[in-house]
Amino acid sequence: MIRIQRETFDTGAELAKLKAGNRDIGGMVCFVGLVREFSEGRDVSAMTLEHYPGMTEQALAEIDAEAQRRWPLAATLIVHRYGRLEPGDDIVLVIAASAHREAAFEACHFLIDWLKTKAPFWKLEENRHGAHWVEARESDDEAARRWAAKK
Repeated sequence: MIRIQRETFDTGAELAKLKAGNRDIGGMVCFVGLVREFSEGRDVSAMTLEHYPGMTEQALAEIDAEAQRRWPLAATLIVHRYGRLEPGDDIVLVIAASAHREAAFEACHFLIDWLKTKAPFWKLEENRHGAHWVEARESDDEAARRWAAKK
């Protein structure tokens, strides 16, 4: 399941909904990404996330489908926020559930790595000196390449 939304999410409630009635789940792995107060040595007072509706959902659906092809997953969830967020706010929730923990851990790791590089989101960070667009990081690209080699 994929959701792009402005409002915050409740991680505990999302975990409960995902496992409700699903007795095939033996383990769930959850990742929550947050707005940091500092990024690349600069303070951050706010971050605005932008996306293209339709295009973003399609990209996330493709990432999720790839995870489903690679691992025996009972369920997945990707919730990504957009709009203006402040340090400490939740940005993204990724949950992977499987009969076995190894598949859940690997799939969750894969989902967040590919989401960071393949999902069309743009981040504008604000601080006391102004605002700047966040550039892609080589470390994120390297993480995604690691998964590409494991197809």
